Amino acid sequence: MRLSGERLVEYGEKGGCFVKKMTADDIKDIRELRELLEVGALKILFSKNNKQTIKELELICEDFTSMVEKGYYGGACEADVKFHEKIIEATGNERLLQIYHNSNIPLFHLKLGNALSHMDDYKQTDVEHRRIVDYLKNGKLKESIDTLLEHLDRGEKESIEF
Repeated sequence: MRLSGERLVEYGEKGGCFVKKMTADDIKDIRELRELLEVGALKILFSKNNKQTIKELELICEDFTSMVEKGYYGGACEADVKFHEKIIEATGNERLLQIYHNSNIPLFHLKLGNALSHMDDYKQTDVEHRRIVDYLKNGKLKESIDTLLEHLDRGEKESIEF
């Protein structure tokens, strides 16, 4: 019932419960919501100049790279989700984190990531994550945001094409 309330499942005509299929409109809506939340989170994170968070993001990037190199795409997908969640968490804004989790973005993100197990996608994700962190580390907020937006746009396009 809870999953139904969160619009993650639907009921079949003859009974039964099924995971809701994602449409192109769903993917677009999720990308737009992620843009609002994650760009806002980057701005807050940047203003805090939290070097510990930068180190944690770098470690997540290392985990991601390691998982891809070993062919553990499920683990890489989890590291990808962890990267974006860390940006939200690092704001210290509990309401923002609650909205992020209540929106089921991590769930949809995992679902899409597991469906997109293309090596090129993982390599590009690795490059983009590392650029976001490097720009934050070097005080370049605009470049960090621009890279995040490119990352989200690419993910949306690849998800729709899939």
